[in-house]
Amino acid sequence: MMKMSSKHSPKRRQSGAGLIEVLVSVVVLAIGLLGMAGLQASALRGNQSSYARGQAVMLSYYMLDMMRANRDRALLGDFNTDNNATPGAVLAPICNVTDVPQDTLADNMREDWLASIKSSLGDTAQTCGAIRCAATGECTIQITWDDTRAGGLGQQRFETRSRL
Repeated sequence: MMKMSSKHSPKRRQSGAGLIEVLVSVVVLAIGLLGMAGLQASALRGNQSSYARGQAVMLSYYMLDMMRANRDRALLGDFNTDNNATPGAVLAPICNVTDVPQDTLADNMREDWLASIKSSLGDTAQTCGAIRCAATGECTIQITWDDTRAGGLGQQRFETRSRL
């Protein structure tokens, strides 16, 4: 009977992990971590877009509250940025704070509102506000902003309709 040498034993050849197995596991781990980082970045963009929409809601209610506080002037159209009577039409917005005249209290309220929009949603040319309030008390407020920074589809518009 012949003895096998220990260096050719099957048990001896299979001991420990080889360099290829370690390399494959590192690659799999790296791909998984990159996927997690991409998922995190996507979640942050979605969160920023949601935050902007929430700010638009709050700012539209802010203007409605100012109009309710000065209801008589609102019904006369002092807060309006647009006097187009076509229902459902895109209103003519104000996009620059300096374009708001400063003659009346309603003008000062609109200027403050537009400045708040610019500071909350980004001070860009696409960040605008529009108001139309009819003598019947039906009011429409539109706020537009650029949402591409947050991963959105570009210009977003939020519209609130209410009766004073």
